Amino acid sequence: MKKILVSALEPSSNIHLRELKKYLKDVELIGIFDEDLGRAVYTPKDFSVMGFGDVLSKLKFFYIANKKMAEMSIQVDMVLLMDSSSFNIPLAKNIKKKDITKNIIYYILPQVWAWKSWRVKLLEKYCDRLGAILPFEVSFYKNKATYVGHPLLDEIQKYENTKTKKGIIFMPGSRKGEIQRIFPIFVQVAKKLQDEKKILVIPKTFFGMDLESIYGTDIKEFEISFDTHKSLHEAEFAFICSGTATLEAALIGIPFVLGYKARKIDFVIAKIFVKLSYIGLANIFYNAMNNEKPGKGKSKLHEELIQDKLTCANLLEQYYNLDREKFLMQSGRIREYLKYGSAENIAKWIN
Repeated sequence: MKKILVSALEPSSNIHLRELKKYLKDVELIGIFDEDLGRAVYTPKDFSVMGFGDVLSKLKFFYIANKKMAEMSIQVDMVLLMDSSSFNIPLAKNIKKKDITKNIIYYILPQVWAWKSWRVKLLEKYCDRLGAILPFEVSFYKNKATYVGHPLLDEIQKYENTKTKKGIIFMPGSRKGEIQRIFPIFVQVAKKLQDEKKILVIPKTFFGMDLESIYGTDIKEFEISFDTHKSLHEAEFAFICSGTATLEAALIGIPFVLGYKARKIDFVIAKIFVKLSYIGLANIFYNAMNNEKPGKGKSKLHEELIQDKLTCANLLEQYYNLDREKFLMQSGRIREYLKYGSAENIAKWIN
């Protein structure tokens, strides 16, 4: 049986890893991922941080974990790194120091088109194959990157029409800091929509926890769901924090508005280093489709309400006035742009 060292720190990476595993043959996974996927030495919960301050407080732990993973690489046949470049690029470097011949696959590449473009050289130096999940990413690399498809298309099987669906989705994020800043504003919106079915999508990592201690007593305003895909398929509109969920909504075909609020210090630092007009993946793809620089164009699929613009009034304005017919037509174009899923293609590199 082939042994694969995997580093998947993000919840979204673990969703994609779960799909990838369906195509793997006689393979044992070892490393960082959800406990039910293989022999987990660490889990994503161990690495959950939000903002620059949180990162600084866990630097020693990250160093120890990285060193341990590099040591473990000696005893495996191959390495699979997913997303999380601040941890995984140093890990790739440390692994190559121990064994220059070790085959390293990097799947779900860092957003070098947004910031830190110097990471391209490091990825090409320390990794053997680069699996790009965005069509335009390949142009940033010399020869090791291949567009393998987007993993969400493995998980989202069909494009939905929202005309006959009911229910409004609220997704205030997967990290406690995000939830504390965004959920109270979403609650204000929910209370204004008294006659509507309101569904709060909660990260699976919170299952079994005391949800009131995380969300507060206002959680009673909502029905609870732990299944993002199912909830998005069944709803007619969504209020979404950010991240992969915005792309999921676009691919499924559910109109939505992105609302995000970071800590002030984190927002200021991000504005210095990240020169983007949009943060939503669907808007970034929409720019690329329209021959604009990804995340820096003028066209957009959906509204983004960031920091002080994230208010109850602005969210409700989007809910009542968004052109749903136009949204459905344009989000269908994004699905065509991404073409196909990626799990089977990555599995061919491993098997």
